Amino acid sequence: MILFVLLFVPKFIITIAIIVLVYYGFKFFSRHILPMLIDKGMKNMQQKMQNQQSNNKPSRPEGEVTIEKKQSNKAKSSQKGDDYVDFEEVD
Repeated sequence: MILFVLLFVPKFIITIAIIVLVYYGFKFFSRHILPMLIDKGMKNMQQKMQNQQSNNKPSRPEGEVTIEKKQSNKAKSSQKGDDYVDFEEVD
């Protein structure tokens, strides 16, 4: 019986100590370190978005209206000799 107690009790105490240390370590990490990491990540993301927005600002003065048209594939296809059908309006 004494041999059982001498072999079992120290291992049990070590196991309980490891469980307690892991619990309090996770608690400390989630309360102190994790919020700092998330805050740093959010600040980096904000900075990247602000840099991206400042690069996309137009070079023309504010209030000036311009219309930019892109060439469509329809215009290119009609130049290749496609048939054109003239439609009449029906009343």
